[in-house]
Amino acid sequence: MTFKPWKQPLLAALLVAAGTTAATAQDIQKAQRAIELGRYNEARAMLRAGSSPESNFELGRLYQMRDMPDSAAFYFNRASGSSPFGQVAAGRALLAKGQLGPAEQQFDAAAKATKNKDTKVLTMIAQAYGEADIKEAGKSQTYLTAAQTAFKKDDPALMVARGDIYLHSDQGGGEAMTSFDRAIAANPSYAQAYYKKGALNVRSRNFNEARTALTKATELDPSYAPAYRELADMYYYAGQYDLAASTFKKYLELAERTPATDAQNASFLYLTKKYPEALTEVNKVLVADPKNLTMNRLKAYLLYETGDFNGALAAMDTYMKLAPAEKIIPEDYSYLGRIQARAGRPDEGIATINKAITTTTDPAKKAELQNDLATAYMTKKDYKSAIGVYRDKLKNGGDLTDQFRLAVAYGNNKQYTQADSVYGIINTAKPTYAPAVLARAKVNAARDADGKQGLAKPYYDKYIELSKAEGADVSKFKEGLVAAYGYLGVYNYTKGDKAAALTNFEQVLALDPSNEGAKNNIDVLKAKPKAPTKTAPKAAAKKK
Repeated sequence: MTFKPWKQPLLAALLVAAGTTAATAQDIQKAQRAIELGRYNEARAMLRAGSSPESNFELGRLYQMRDMPDSAAFYFNRASGSSPFGQVAAGRALLAKGQLGPAEQQFDAAAKATKNKDTKVLTMIAQAYGEADIKEAGKSQTYLTAAQTAFKKDDPALMVARGDIYLHSDQGGGEAMTSFDRAIAANPSYAQAYYKKGALNVRSRNFNEARTALTKATELDPSYAPAYRELADMYYYAGQYDLAASTFKKYLELAERTPATDAQNASFLYLTKKYPEALTEVNKVLVADPKNLTMNRLKAYLLYETGDFNGALAAMDTYMKLAPAEKIIPEDYSYLGRIQARAGRPDEGIATINKAITTTTDPAKKAELQNDLATAYMTKKDYKSAIGVYRDKLKNGGDLTDQFRLAVAYGNNKQYTQADSVYGIINTAKPTYAPAVLARAKVNAARDADGKQGLAKPYYDKYIELSKAEGADVSKFKEGLVAAYGYLGVYNYTKGDKAAALTNFEQVLALDPSNEGAKNNIDVLKAKPKAPTKTAPKAAAKKK
């Protein structure tokens, strides 16, 4: 699966409002820095010590980053007032609640009061759009243009805000990247711009550029924890799991340990398939935050992955009751269907997955759900229906993995000839793929139970050959070799070649010393022929 279970906050440093004292400004800047690095508890402790409008404003930003709009609006309102700064704060309170129109009335008033020439106010308004969780751009471009005119040159903070605004749009990646590049050009030492550029490249799967930008961010600021988190994601998506794990560990060393950080750790452990460890982290988060939607979702997923299907069913029921309809994603139905199928409710599982298939428009997600549907049918031992699903999937493309699954379904349905044909397709495409060679041998062995026809012999011979190839890991071939030599032993015996059969069974015993069948066959083959029974001489006939 490719989704990110946690929400990554938008980070941007706000300019301190004019009129604050030097000491207050320094405290605010420290808090802004903590917010940028995701150290929310640290920032909150600094800000709650003061009661200035600026402190309340930053608390509003902090809670907005934490996806707590009510708290964000509360603190923004405490910072609001009749000054341009206060009007921006009032606008942000409304924006946090999704009230775009009324928010823009406040922003307009702030901009008008400064005659659209105060760069700090205009940048604050632009950042309000960049940090808000809305897709509607509204009048953001108007304020960006006014700010750029007032600055007369690119300002790094404004360019980052511009990039964040474009990131909210479905097709704004290009303009967002341009904005971050402009921020870097304006200040080549601006770590946040490199971080933003790297994060966008991770999202675009442009890993080389992502690594370059994120590494630069950490070189400029070794404590920039969010950059390590993005690097870990990048390595994960690139399939470099060891690097992903070590980089995420570095992030955890630098990041503030909170339920949110633990949730990210749990999510990352889930993505790297460390399911028991992930479940431990999820349970830690749920103790502190029982209604955490993402963690309740992951708990159900992880209980399934660790084999507790009844527990997973109960956890999924809890999650579905908590989740608003718009928060339920296709993976939820996928897991629910699989959980139901494995928890002894296959018919419900099949119905759930079918529902998910009909409501999914993403071809990749639909293909995943088809796999889940086929698996549910296999669990129910309804192999005919599973075959139908795989055949339908292959009509729309599919790959060799789908062919393999189809062949397995044919084999389970005792349609050995069809299974052999499909394995043949795989063997032709990937002649050295040992699992498919072994699988083909086994279906042919099933067609030739007494071994007399030798239908499986060419494929077992090929499998043995692959096990001896340079670089082959013999330990991975052990189980298949036991089957191969056992079949060849029976085949050679039926052909009258007892010496070859004896060698074959001895090879089985060398691989599996406890194999009773091989021991018995060796005893039979080594047994000395019984001496012919002598007929007792008949008594001499009596003479008459």
